[in-house]
Amino acid sequence: MLMSSTAGHAAGNVDAGRKLFGQCAACHAVGKTAGHQFGPMLNGVMERPAASADGYSYSDALKQAAQNGLVWDEPSLDAFLESPMTYVVGTKMAFAGMRDEAQRQDMIAFLQQIDSSGSGATATVEPPAANSLVSESSAPEAQRPLARDTTVPEHGVLHLGRLALPEEVAAWDIDIRPDGLGLPTGSGSVETGGQIYDAQCAVCHGVFGEGAGRWPVLAGGFDTLSDERPEKTIGSYWPYVSTVYDYVRRAMPFGNARSLSDDDVYALTAYLLYLNDQVSEDFTLSTDNFASITLPNVDNFIADDRMEEVHYASREEPCMQDCIPGEATVTQRARVLDVTPDNGDDDNAGGGID
Repeated sequence: MLMSSTAGHAAGNVDAGRKLFGQCAACHAVGKTAGHQFGPMLNGVMERPAASADGYSYSDALKQAAQNGLVWDEPSLDAFLESPMTYVVGTKMAFAGMRDEAQRQDMIAFLQQIDSSGSGATATVEPPAANSLVSESSAPEAQRPLARDTTVPEHGVLHLGRLALPEEVAAWDIDIRPDGLGLPTGSGSVETGGQIYDAQCAVCHGVFGEGAGRWPVLAGGFDTLSDERPEKTIGSYWPYVSTVYDYVRRAMPFGNARSLSDDDVYALTAYLLYLNDQVSEDFTLSTDNFASITLPNVDNFIADDRMEEVHYASREEPCMQDCIPGEATVTQRARVLDVTPDNGDDDNAGGGID
């Protein structure tokens, strides 16, 4: 393995790289108090050989690459960020890669100016001009009112902390409605989604969504909902594409949730639709066409109107004794739970749903 060790300065934008680092912050830390997390801390990463941060357990693959001469400089880090699992086969870094070259250069520029002490990790904040008005949402922490200085309201609840800032609420407010409300701006193609799926999803869900081991099946199951054991997939059961996007965005990939960009989630959703024969292989899912996608089983879902039924509308006390004349009889058998008592009839021994 031939690696360059020529020092240099990336042509990217440091501030843009600092913002992009939000994608990495779930696993990596930088700054004066940075420590190892799921991934190693990255202070001074451009000043050291690969797999050399004290106290972090690197993968055997990365340690072997370091023994072969891998040093993190601009060319090697650019290639690694583009496709980590291809550049170092066997790495623990379960990240599909940063395909935009300009973004990689921005990220490298940001990492390049952080030394081993963590200096350079945070932006320089200019003090506000004299007599300027600073809103509560943009004021430094010290200028925000503390809980101890806040009057306890009449209802007597002790308010601890402070009101969440708009940007903090926005970070959690990521639910997507079936009509597309709440979607982030972006897009992703079936082709790109296939690459991400192969790298991050196929190990659990199978190469074609068929499921691996006990992991869920993601494709197929058409016309099985009336079967005793239906396959409830996106194509056979799920009513809305928004459910797919929302779940992938929140919870996947397993063990590294929220590591995917919004465009990555668009691409994965498009690929899952393709696996279920809902779109063609040249399809691109975007903010603009998202709400136009209708899944096959949507019409079989009905509104939950149980509270309007007579049973729930009744104000009478429920019957608890001698409600039906005659002896009690078994009408269903719980095969899965195996809790129905054996009545001596081999044909109807405990453990079956009739």
